[in-house]
Amino acid sequence: MISAIALDDEPLALQIIQQYCNKINFITLEKTFTNPNEAYLYLKNNKINLLFLDIQMPDINGLQFFKSLPIKPSVIFTTAFKDYALEGFNVNAIDYLLKPFEFERFLIAANKASTAIEGNNITTVQNFINVKVNYEIQKINLAEIELIEALDDYIKIYIKPYPVLTLMTLKNMLEKLPADEFVRIHRSYIIPLNKVEKFNKHKVFVAGKEIPIGSSFSSVYDILTQHNLQE
Repeated sequence: MISAIALDDEPLALQIIQQYCNKINFITLEKTFTNPNEAYLYLKNNKINLLFLDIQMPDINGLQFFKSLPIKPSVIFTTAFKDYALEGFNVNAIDYLLKPFEFERFLIAANKASTAIEGNNITTVQNFINVKVNYEIQKINLAEIELIEALDDYIKIYIKPYPVLTLMTLKNMLEKLPADEFVRIHRSYIIPLNKVEKFNKHKVFVAGKEIPIGSSFSSVYDILTQHNLQE
């Protein structure tokens, strides 16, 4: 179990982090703080694995706060400003969440924290999935997946030398995949992050195809941007 605290000068932002942590069974959010001095003292006297940390605060910059800690827990930065992303990763941050972030994006960050802190990927412990194809079970290596597309009651998994069809919903497929490697960008598409060739706020190019980013998946652009920063 990962023990965590959150520091943010906005109470509403802390409420959202609390709500999201309540949905995850491997993170316990011990306390939340709006006062950096109180958070500093708590970290000094308690063993905490993970810190959710805002950057733009009235009294102190979150990056300065983190650098001042004598014992540094793993950190996930939460901010409305993109300008600090590179500096955030330069202090080995687990992730960098741009406000407002949705639960799906928060879960990706949480799984990264689990991998780093516990050496355990909560989402999956294997590098392949098994799917039913023509009444047989077929093993598919995750590294070979180029794209996943919904086709009515079936999904089409693009692998070489040819794609396969399996009776499954896109939602159920997403639950089988590691959240820090695959992301749903449209109601009809899941993509592997490391196969993206180029992207903008409206579309992604992967496996030689141009895939639109759905209107309800606006956080995808930030996910792709942050993924590229980490590479």
